[in-house]
Amino acid sequence: MPLAFEHAEDQAQYRRPAHRAGVELYHAHILRHSFEPHTHEAYGLGAITEGVGRFRWRGGEHLAPSATLMLMNPEDIHTGEAATAQAWGYRMVYLDETLLSRLYGGPAWRFDAAVAFDAAAATRAAGLIATLWQAREPLAFDSALLDLVQSLSRHAHRAPQQADGAAPRFQGVIDYMRAHLDQSLDTDTLAAVAGLSPFHFLRSFKAQHHATPQQALMAFRLNEAKRLLSRGEAPAQVAADVGLTDQAHLTRSFARRYGVTPARYQQQLGTRRRT
Repeated sequence: MPLAFEHAEDQAQYRRPAHRAGVELYHAHILRHSFEPHTHEAYGLGAITEGVGRFRWRGGEHLAPSATLMLMNPEDIHTGEAATAQAWGYRMVYLDETLLSRLYGGPAWRFDAAVAFDAAAATRAAGLIATLWQAREPLAFDSALLDLVQSLSRHAHRAPQQADGAAPRFQGVIDYMRAHLDQSLDTDTLAAVAGLSPFHFLRSFKAQHHATPQQALMAFRLNEAKRLLSRGEAPAQVAADVGLTDQAHLTRSFARRYGVTPARYQQQLGTRRRT
């Protein structure tokens, strides 16, 4: 089973620090690969280092040229590809919401724009992410991570506090999806959870989340697969646990969304089991 992209020009690498849960580093150099709709369910903080990226986010198409910031919320479902004949290079840090709040010392952040045109901040962010990638001592890593978060804080605003009992529309549907990832779900069931007719549900869900329920379900399935693979679970079992047909289905779907196969992802994290 292949461990790399179909095209040699496309490269992606992941790394997680052993001492600090809730952090994932990502470097990518993409020319031909197109990422299907996916989510990391973590804050995505990063910088474009070369080329121009094109992606769909919140129902619109956006361009991210070199020396700009990429800023994603945990729930953001998005795509990604190179927008020109030149490769698209970028560096990202994915931070769990709890960890970011602890680092920053305050409530959750929210970004209203996925691209920030701030060349100085993008250059600094790219350098700090390179430092994180190379750091071997926990203190050096944590210090650089704090610098990164603090340097990007002015591009975020504090998430509004919800009233007691309030929840985003369709939160019940999303919770139901997450609780039944290993099952075959149908429109009527999800519509009943939402209290809507099937087609009203389909239209309303897509209007709010800028993705169909099926796209959202696959994004949740693959994000959960990513979590299980990072723990060293066998890909065949992961495929079954998240409701995919078999290991080959997992491999194709994972690579389309995260740029590496499950085997390569585990190899990069050091969680791949020897056979």
